[in-house]
Amino acid sequence: MARNRRSAKRAGARMEQAVADYLAWALDDPRIERRHLTGSKDRGDITGVMHDGQRLVIEVKNTSKLALSEHMGEAMEEAANDDATFWALVQKRKGIGIDSPAGVANQLVCMTLEQYALLLNHGQPLGPDEEDETIREETK
Repeated sequence: MARNRRSAKRAGARMEQAVADYLAWALDDPRIERRHLTGSKDRGDITGVMHDGQRLVIEVKNTSKLALSEHMGEAMEEAANDDATFWALVQKRKGIGIDSPAGVANQLVCMTLEQYALLLNHGQPLGPDEEDETIREETK
């Protein structure tokens, strides 16, 4: 059966709820939930996810075709709307169901390498200080 706008919206909402439920369970945090629509300044699909006391915006996609660049740009914009340091895109994998926690756990999480480094570095600015030319010279 081909997707229409209505079935696509339903699939997206189901995926968002599955991701919120999984993260609330996996992180043992009942504050994690699906965010209600917030108008033109969207702030992501999942709310309540924190890292080092800072919000992490999550954009969830259940699309028939991958559009990672477009969807990651959307996640970045929504993180800015929410004044959040961190963001991630959760993309449904074709052929991997979301009817069980194991299925949800095997969906994709995408972000830029810069965002990943920032997350691993606890939100601190990346790279050496401006005065530290040693590292830059060694990489030339």
